[in-house]
Amino acid sequence: MPDARLLKQRLHDAFNRHDLDEVIQCHSQDVVLVTPAGVAEGHEQIASYYEDLFRGFPDMRMTVWHTVLCADPAVTEWLLTGTHTGPFLLPGGQVLERTGRHVAVRGTSTCSVGNYKIIGHRMYFDQLEIYTQLSGRLVFDEQLSPRERRAED
Repeated sequence: MPDARLLKQRLHDAFNRHDLDEVIQCHSQDVVLVTPAGVAEGHEQIASYYEDLFRGFPDMRMTVWHTVLCADPAVTEWLLTGTHTGPFLLPGGQVLERTGRHVAVRGTSTCSVGNYKIIGHRMYFDQLEIYTQLSGRLVFDEQLSPRERRAED
């Protein structure tokens, strides 16, 4: 049985080719993918997650910086780079249209394997890092704190 590192490398290669069929084939039917943007379960949701990335960033690539030497789970540190030239689905359901901006996002992920497929995949990256590179900004609720309300009175 291949270890998680080999399967993860197969996934990275398929990702960099934007080969959605091969990306899906790396995952079990009941896989769970957990990212800062949300959770995807099963092939249909996994396909949707990757389709959104590939559509929004047609030149997106993953460069692996470091792989932890263990059989399972596979742990990698990576850099995602790409240019935002298509629609990109944001976590709130809004679609960000093309900005033409280049992004470089650092992250790490773990993959667990069962029956020759990825059964659990967790990605960790800073959403604010990618959104600020796309000209987004952090907006806080406009409610005033009790101290600010007293100061206005």
